[in-house]
Amino acid sequence: MNPLQTTTRHAPTGPVLEINGDLDYTTAGELRALITALTLKPGQRLVLDLAGLEFCDSSGITAMIAAHNHARTAQADVALAAVPDHTLRVLRLVGLDQIFPLHPDSDAATQP
Repeated sequence: MNPLQTTTRHAPTGPVLEINGDLDYTTAGELRALITALTLKPGQRLVLDLAGLEFCDSSGITAMIAAHNHARTAQADVALAAVPDHTLRVLRLVGLDQIFPLHPDSDAATQP
């Protein structure tokens, strides 16, 4: 088990949240709390950089949906960057690749 580690940085388009380690039942609540504490302004984009994500279960997917809902409430949007193949497969199976814009890396996701 790899502990969840997050780093927040700011880009011209809005906050970038780098997520590393395991995003599962035991850590998803921590991520949801971090996301809902972020202040988003209308028109901003929250980027979830998943380059360091090693494992993601359904609780992790639910945390990503919570990020989407939080952004929508703030009239902002959310994008996923560097989604690992194992997580991308799940997102495609459940149709969330149609909800989340997907980018190869956080640099691409933070382009205006």
